[in-house]
Amino acid sequence: MDIVTVPSPEKSYACTIRHIDVRDAAQVCTLIQQLGYERSLRDVVGWIESLAKNQEGQAAFVAELAGEIVGWIEISIQHRLQSAPYALIGGLVVKEGFRNQRLGLRLCQHSEVWGWQHGASVIRVTSRSTRADAHRFYLRNGYGVSKISHVFEKRPE
Repeated sequence: MDIVTVPSPEKSYACTIRHIDVRDAAQVCTLIQQLGYERSLRDVVGWIESLAKNQEGQAAFVAELAGEIVGWIEISIQHRLQSAPYALIGGLVVKEGFRNQRLGLRLCQHSEVWGWQHGASVIRVTSRSTRADAHRFYLRNGYGVSKISHVFEKRPE
């Protein structure tokens, strides 16, 4: 678990980054919609429950602020014939109204540590070509474009 202080014009908030839980599913569904996807509550609950079977290969974390889920990230270890294992960030979203407060960065950092601890030598993220703001975010935070298809990678320092 990671505690992050989120600055605000009014005051600072303590935000917790922790493993996702089934109780988070409804709020996570809302954030999935903000990311531009649709997923039923039942599907999200099932996905979260399936994490228990693959703890070494996949994880998801949420940013929680006063009981409200304000962001999530999911990461998995990918094993390919043609390359060494790498960690893939499969999704990241911070709730509207909470963006640009370093929550996305903290979620990424938390996931990066998880990936490196699980044997990955590279953290990779793919991003739709139309997501220019996301591309700027990743580039600003140590990822570099490694393929025309906009696959981002980051190596431990």
